[in-house]
Amino acid sequence: MRILIVEDEPTLGQQLKNTLEQTGYAVDLSTDGEDGHFLGSSEEYDAVVLDLGLPEIDGLTVLGMWRKEGRNFPVLVLTARDSWSDKVAGLDAGADDYLAKPFQTEELIARLRALIRRASGNASSELTAGPVRLDTRSGRVTLSGEPVKLTAQEYKLLSYLMHHKGKVVSRTELIEHIYDQDFDRDSNTIEVFVTRIRKKLGANVISTIRGLGYSLDDPDDPSRGE
Repeated sequence: MRILIVEDEPTLGQQLKNTLEQTGYAVDLSTDGEDGHFLGSSEEYDAVVLDLGLPEIDGLTVLGMWRKEGRNFPVLVLTARDSWSDKVAGLDAGADDYLAKPFQTEELIARLRALIRRASGNASSELTAGPVRLDTRSGRVTLSGEPVKLTAQEYKLLSYLMHHKGKVVSRTELIEHIYDQDFDRDSNTIEVFVTRIRKKLGANVISTIRGLGYSLDDPDDPSRGE
């Protein structure tokens, strides 16, 4: 999952970036509204953490611009302001959730997980596909109850497919959502990660849909590809 942070406080922004990366997200960091708006308009994200008090363009204006442009990723608004009017303004501008500074990082991560789950139609923090289970809170993956160790990139790819279970996901979409902006994006590595995941979780856990991409679904689904 790929996250955009738009936060003008350098220390806080970098701390959030480091923490989210350690949690398993691909993260881009912007420090002003103009650059943040550009990234949100031109790149693909699963969620955005947006500060309201930004230089160049304020956060509410950035959020309103994204929504007018049809960018519908979930947005968690951050602000030092804690009045009810600021909360209402943020939600009315298109925010999906609100967190006032100071806050606990664990709460921000939990809120992001919930936003991403809801955006992909998943209510539970535990995602399942047949015998495969992925706990988004702990990052734990099991196969028939037994823990399976995945690399960071393997986990990111599996997590994205499980959040979008039953849908065909192209290589391009996977690249856009599991790598951050500065990563050397090589589409050939996607096939490598898929092969590794199949070796660890079973050959049929991920289907290749020829000419379209990949799909993950329950093993007994008759519509699965080859």
